[in-house]
Amino acid sequence: QLQLVQSGGGLVQPGGSLTLSCAASGFTMDLHAIGWSRQAPGKEREGVSCILSSSSGGSASYADSVKGRFTISRDHAKNAVYLQMNSLKPEDTAVYYCAAAWGCPTALGAGTGANEYDYWGQGTQVTVSS
Repeated sequence: QLQLVQSGGGLVQPGGSLTLSCAASGFTMDLHAIGWSRQAPGKEREGVSCILSSSSGGSASYADSVKGRFTISRDHAKNAVYLQMNSLKPEDTAVYYCAAAWGCPTALGAGTGANEYDYWGQGTQVTVSS
């Protein structure tokens, strides 16, 4: 059974850091593009980041809202993908989802590149507040 299991998240103060993890069972993550999306209450889902499979070059893309602050990476040995989030802002507060597809969206941002995936993790809450 193909499954994505997320961990990490929680409450952090503005300016702090968090790392989200997304582990796979039932398939090899490195064969898929893996992305992160987020959805805040009352807002449309936002495509945050995506990393291509190694066979497609393994490059990463980011929404402008997180560029320079978030980093997506793979751990091949653990069959996992991570989202390192630094310099967090209150507007980063949302439920974050990891997801898998055969390719990354062509664009990321609010209402863009958030749903073009085939398999989804369960979601994890990130709250940035003092």
